[in-house]
This record gives sequence, C-alpha cells and structure tokens, in this order.
Amino acid sequence: MQDQEIHNMAKTTITTTKAPAAIGTYSQAVQVGNTVYLSGQIPLVPATMVLVEGGFDEQARQVFKNLAAVATAAGGTLANLVKLTVYLTDLGNFQTVNAVMEEFFAAPYPARAAVGVAELPKLAQVEVEAILVFD
Repeated sequence: MQDQEIHNMAKTTITTTKAPAAIGTYSQAVQVGNTVYLSGQIPLVPATMVLVEGGFDEQARQVFKNLAAVATAAGGTLANLVKLTVYLTDLGNFQTVNAVMEEFFAAPYPARAAVGVAELPKLAQVEVEAILVFD
C-alpha cells in the first residue's frame, strides 16, 4: 500500500497479485477514510492476464472472484460492497449476472446499476466496478 496526502486526507492504494494487475494508469483500488473504490474488473485470470475460458457465466464468475481478491487485499469482503456498476456488452446477459451474483452475495445486496456498452477492454463481455465501505 502507498499513502499520499490529497487535500488533507490520506489516500491509500490497494494492490494484490490475486487479481489482475492494472493495465493502465490506475490502481486496483484506492482507500480514502473508511471507503474503498475498486476499479473495474474484467474476467482476466490473474496468473495469465488472459480472459477466462468459457462463456458469459465463467466471465461473470471471474469478475466477482477478482473483485473479492481486491476486497480482501483492502481488508474486507464482498459483504462490505455497497455499490456495484455492471457494464455489459449484451444487456441480454443481465439475468445471468443476477444468477451469478447469488453465488457471491447474500442479502442485503449492494446497490447496483447495469449499463450496456459497445465494447470492453480485451473484448470482455462484462466489467464490474465497486465501492466498499467499512463500518
């Protein structure tokens, strides 16, 4: 973790090798106070940085595994997530996202938005970004 003072508030970057490395000028996550902002995760396998094999279901599961790894590196779990934004190249996969989320989350579920997009990095079909808050 790196600390940096920004406007009198400490900003800590979160990194882990258990999630895909950042492939640009961003951090896997940034913590300010009791809030952690998790960058969007696509379905890359961390060890290979290649898209997970299989269809949309496998891609969605890999995204949530990656988010879980970053949440763990921040000292939390998926249960600490309060807001998700899901980006889909095909909004027809929305129900599959719901089914996969049931494997990773229990009520009360985080708030969520789903956005249809033309394309995602590495030709992924799904990307999810999140906000995590500690009590």
